[in-house]
Amino acid sequence: MNEGKEIDAWKQLRIVFMGTPDFAVASLAALVDAGCNIVGVVTAPDKPAGRGMKLTESAVKKYAVEKGLQILQPEKLKNPEFIKELQALKADLQVVVAFRMLPEIVWNMPAKGTINLHGSLLPKYRGAAPIHWAVINGEKETGVTTFKLQHAIDTGDILMQKSFAIGPDETTGDVHDRMKEIGAAVLVETVKGISENRLAETKQSVFENESELKHAPKLFTENCQINWHQSVDIIHNFIRGLSPFPGALSKLDNKILKVYLSKKEYKSIQETPGTILNDGKTYLKIAANDGYIHLLDLQLEGKKRMLIEDFLRGYRVQNADH
Repeated sequence: MNEGKEIDAWKQLRIVFMGTPDFAVASLAALVDAGCNIVGVVTAPDKPAGRGMKLTESAVKKYAVEKGLQILQPEKLKNPEFIKELQALKADLQVVVAFRMLPEIVWNMPAKGTINLHGSLLPKYRGAAPIHWAVINGEKETGVTTFKLQHAIDTGDILMQKSFAIGPDETTGDVHDRMKEIGAAVLVETVKGISENRLAETKQSVFENESELKHAPKLFTENCQINWHQSVDIIHNFIRGLSPFPGALSKLDNKILKVYLSKKEYKSIQETPGTILNDGKTYLKIAANDGYIHLLDLQLEGKKRMLIEDFLRGYRVQNADH
């Protein structure tokens, strides 16, 4: 009997879900599969994409359509018409995963507030790119956090956290794919805990040590240039931290080179950092300050992404400009 009451408690919560990319789909699907009452889904408006600039739906919208969920796609979150539509859904709780920053009129609307799933162990790596920066910085561990939204971004009271290891050669893409499933499970448990009033809210200041806090600002093209004068460890972490998107950048034969996967070789070098060495068949490596970075998976401007053997089979390296 107790179990039945427990299930009823969280199934009766009226939930509005807000998210846009594939990462958020895993969380929405987990809530739906758990039997949660999703009364509405808020996602980005359809946007033109591709060569034909055809209107493209977000990953969350595609899933919501498939499941027959009510969808809202506001251009502006303060639009009075959107606010009216949102209020009409009478949500007890709003759940945000990989969405825009919300105005207070939105996040403060439900009786039980608005919760967010963030891809780090807050307060570390607040910001738009927490997975990227954790990998770039060579972290051996990351995790997910559910927390209550408040004014300042990623600073609300923590509800639940779960940590997991980052492998030495894992890319941001690898961590992303594991994290979205781990995060989805933690989110479901958070919703259940909220419905039963059994989750303690912990202020992030309890964990804060300003000297240890690292941030995760949005990445731009100018942040993605490889500095070959750094160590092989730093460069390798940088490459895997930007893989598969936006990609670590360098130059080859005066063309933009995007590097997705690499391998380290520790060795005392004679060459100037940035010098390319290759046998024309199996390897292409670039000198760093304490060894070489072997390029394993790359894409040269105007060409498709290729493994190094395929690339060298059809391309003769002429010169480099780093």
